[in-house]
Amino acid sequence: MNHLVMLSGGAGSWAAARRVKERHGVENMTLLFADTLIEDEDLYRFMIEVVMDIGAKFVRIADGRDPWQVFEDVRYIGNTRVDPCSLHLKRKLLNAYRDKHFDPANTVVYNGLAWWESDRVQRGIARGAADGWRIESPMAEAPFMDPEDVLLWMEAEGIKRPRLYEKGFAHNNCGGFCVKAGQGSFIKLLDHFPERYAHHEAQEARLNAMGIKGTILRDRTGAGAKTKRMTLKDFRIRVETNRAAIDVNDVGGCGCALDD
Repeated sequence: MNHLVMLSGGAGSWAAARRVKERHGVENMTLLFADTLIEDEDLYRFMIEVVMDIGAKFVRIADGRDPWQVFEDVRYIGNTRVDPCSLHLKRKLLNAYRDKHFDPANTVVYNGLAWWESDRVQRGIARGAADGWRIESPMAEAPFMDPEDVLLWMEAEGIKRPRLYEKGFAHNNCGGFCVKAGQGSFIKLLDHFPERYAHHEAQEARLNAMGIKGTILRDRTGAGAKTKRMTLKDFRIRVETNRAAIDVNDVGGCGCALDD
């Protein structure tokens, strides 16, 4: 059997790869990573350490565009409901490589989903089965581990935790930026990487000026609490003028790479 691990750049996918290695060895194992081209610099250091730790074949693929180039091409800015960035830079890319280089008759595909993501685990299994692929999520199986347990295990194996985790981000993808993230995540991006935030703010404004409507964030404050669009510029101004109004616990979720 071939063992294809979708390596996201997060601790969970490393842990899944370790469990696959412990169960099956690395002779027929491949680690597959799709680069969105806006990753945090430290992710690449982390990936090197992960590949050295696992010892399996590593493949990096990239579409050639970053998320904002995708939004421009499809004329739609991603948000919590629709994520064209992940569709084109992750899902289609990963599936195309899988379909070209592997046979579902003798391949198991693994992801880093954990036991608390049971709905996503089951959706992944069902989608894979519909196309003839066997999908497994090793970290959704016993022994069950919490996120901090995984990080401590990883550090015990000599791998330094990614700096995005150290700064409080819930994921280690897209440089801390994610169209599915909440306001709590974007305030972290503004605080820790203001130049990175400024880039995304400028890109959103550029696309809006081109007639591509939409915003990543939503505003649910005000009379009647009706949801309305909020630009990254508006959010930054709100943080600067009324930081206490921001729900720092609204981190939203990455994980779009494995969801439709």
